[in-house]
Amino acid sequence: KTPYEPRMMLKVLIYAYATGVFSSRKIAKKLEEDVAFRILAADNFPQHRTICGFRKRHLSDFKAVFVQVIQIAQQAELISLGTVAIDGTKVRANASKHKAMSYQRLQAEELRLKKEIGDLCDQARSTDADEDRLYGVDHRGDELPEELHHRQSRLAKIRDAKARLEQAQREADTARGRHKDDDRKPPGRGRRYKREFGVPEDKAQSNFTDPESSIMKTAEGFQQCYNGQLAVDRDFQIIVENTLTANSSDNGELLDVLIGVENNLEKRPEAVLADAGYRDESRFKALEQRHIDGYIALGRKDKDPDEIDAQRFPASRRMAEKLATADGKARYAERKWVSEAVNGWIKCILGFRQFSVRGLNNASGEWDLVCLAINLRRMQPLIVLQ
Repeated sequence: KTPYEPRMMLKVLIYAYATGVFSSRKIAKKLEEDVAFRILAADNFPQHRTICGFRKRHLSDFKAVFVQVIQIAQQAELISLGTVAIDGTKVRANASKHKAMSYQRLQAEELRLKKEIGDLCDQARSTDADEDRLYGVDHRGDELPEELHHRQSRLAKIRDAKARLEQAQREADTARGRHKDDDRKPPGRGRRYKREFGVPEDKAQSNFTDPESSIMKTAEGFQQCYNGQLAVDRDFQIIVENTLTANSSDNGELLDVLIGVENNLEKRPEAVLADAGYRDESRFKALEQRHIDGYIALGRKDKDPDEIDAQRFPASRRMAEKLATADGKARYAERKWVSEAVNGWIKCILGFRQFSVRGLNNASGEWDLVCLAINLRRMQPLIVLQ
């Protein structure tokens, strides 16, 4: 069968996301019922499996399309990079929080299943002779019982989830400067660390459906989510960079997002606005070194600069002093209508609240598609007005 034209498929997919249609089945239905979809598809009618397959195969390519779109916006003078606002938003993963299990429960479940498997094996061995007499010598009599197979399969999944948590903890401990032998060093007074190297906390969770997603607190309670980061240009609220992470905290994402902006548009923002989730002394220093004027909150309430130790946290002290001025307060207040508004458009106007795909890389590709779609929807009336 002759494949469909990729540019046609991309146009249909972008238009679908820009109008809040994310399901491949609903897109296929729109191709039969909606005039705009039929024009874009040139009266082609790809089935939902074809649409889903095209999206899945090209998830890694949507970042390049996103960059092309914002470069067009830059050429149309819709982006200046005078001020960008950065914000994160939690988007539900394609997984249920009820399919997750804590490290403590994984350990208990592993022990329980090992015992049950051992008991079943003992029972099977003790009945071998009876089965030989019952079924005859031509029957092996050692077929794996269904209940044993089920438990072994379950145990393998438990061990995989446990190993994922332990590997993630080892990487996190290494990033903090710990070493696998540090627990055995003479501590002097008590243990140096509460946990052994690479051993997760009891409450650390792993999801069986999408292991790379994380439990995060949202307005609807705790959900299995990814954390989508947006950098939005102040002038016309165009998204100039997006990233996706499995970390519930925004802390640590600031510089990566700003570097992404610079890579996308070959220009560094002059100023950046962000809420208290991004506060960090080392990031404040990095902004100063890069000559980016930062307006980043230090807490939910305005902090008195005198409360901050200028010797230990000089960059935080300077940030507090700047935010205490009338100009600093006015600049920081812009964040609410720059980045938070765009998050509202994505969730309330487009209706995008849950990913269709699983895994961080795949979800990142879909996040690129969502962001380029909202940008095009925003750019269209602005370019017409020009």
